[in-house]
Amino acid sequence: MNRVILLTGTPCVGKTTTAKVLAEKLDAVCINLTEYTKTQGLILEEDKERQTIVVDEQAMRKSLGESISVAKTDMIIDGHYAAAVTPSEVVSQIFVLRRNPIELKEQMQNCGFSEAKIGENLSAEILDSCLIEALQHQHQDKVCELDVSGQTTETIVEDMLKVLNHTKKCHSGFVDWLGMLEGLGLTDKYLRL
Repeated sequence: MNRVILLTGTPCVGKTTTAKVLAEKLDAVCINLTEYTKTQGLILEEDKERQTIVVDEQAMRKSLGESISVAKTDMIIDGHYAAAVTPSEVVSQIFVLRRNPIELKEQMQNCGFSEAKIGENLSAEILDSCLIEALQHQHQDKVCELDVSGQTTETIVEDMLKVLNHTKKCHSGFVDWLGMLEGLGLTDKYLRL
């Protein structure tokens, strides 16, 4: 059976860029869930206040399952909700990309995110939202957390390939942005609840 590899994480951690490079290295098909949602007509509505779309997750799960079942090659699926919509029985590995909130905020500002969107995404990163979702929806032994702060895409992909080739151990639960920010006295500046 072909491998199904998920890349998840908050916006601006580098999922899509990394997924494309990893897919190229593995000669795999790459599915970006944002594009897939649009091309497959899986949008329920647009949430203008939060500047996002609302996805029909049940239809997404079914559609992805069908796409995976006919795939002739490995698949890389990237999206912040990839773990929630990909059937767990077909998933080979999940990489949760994590980025230091200080670096992440700068990245989101450079991408033109609104202050509200930056605050929402920083909170999600600091509170481990994508990691928690991956652990809730997928098998824990398949979840691999990677701190990508300050790293090049090539280095990140090399680490992923080592995990996929079983030459590097996979770990999760070691990133503690909240503790780091508390230690620096920056919690109030980056975490808004």
